[in-house]
Amino acid sequence: MISEKLRERLEAKGVRMHANDHIGDHLTKYELIALQEEVEQRVAALLDSLLIDRASDHNSKDTHRRVAKMFMQEVFAGRYADKPAVTEFPNVSQLDQLYVVGPISVRSACSHHLVPILGSAWVGVIPGENVIGLSKFGRIAEWIMARPQIQEEATVMLADEIEALCKPLGLGVVVKAAHMCCSWRGLKDNSEMTTSVMRGVLRDDPAARSEFLTFIGGHRFTCR
Repeated sequence: MISEKLRERLEAKGVRMHANDHIGDHLTKYELIALQEEVEQRVAALLDSLLIDRASDHNSKDTHRRVAKMFMQEVFAGRYADKPAVTEFPNVSQLDQLYVVGPISVRSACSHHLVPILGSAWVGVIPGENVIGLSKFGRIAEWIMARPQIQEEATVMLADEIEALCKPLGLGVVVKAAHMCCSWRGLKDNSEMTTSVMRGVLRDDPAARSEFLTFIGGHRFTCR
């Protein structure tokens, strides 16, 4: 199995392989193709173990291929796909006022049950050294969120990535999402979870933080 060979190589290099880690930099295009083919076989085995007759059920005939492609190229793509190209521009105009981007649609998956996390994110920035294009916030959010994870860690990772790109004086990231692991199973509860990360001026200055939260709806969030 290709996964066994890849695991041995990555472990020998000290590469961490947590569910929300990006490991694509250590895999070739051809290895990713082979890995997806293995995932197809594993999903087929899972369906067989669930006593789903893939041979005669026309709805399930190609499910193993669809699921493998979905995991590798869509819902978990943040683990395997290259980070989106983002060009930073120097803040030549010395912009120092808050701007807010959002709501950005976020789609992730709970690493406990591999079911969807669906919601929105808002990013507030008080520029520092650099600025980036408006669309890049959405691209970075999509790349970070497309992994199995918990929302708390995803929010921190998103803030880390934006902070590294922009080097802002102030940064706020708020994510509000519904978790299918709660609404589809277990308690079957439809409540949402809100997480936030505040850094720099938006963490230390209550007035700046209040301005950001007012922009996104006046909600009160616990800052990390």
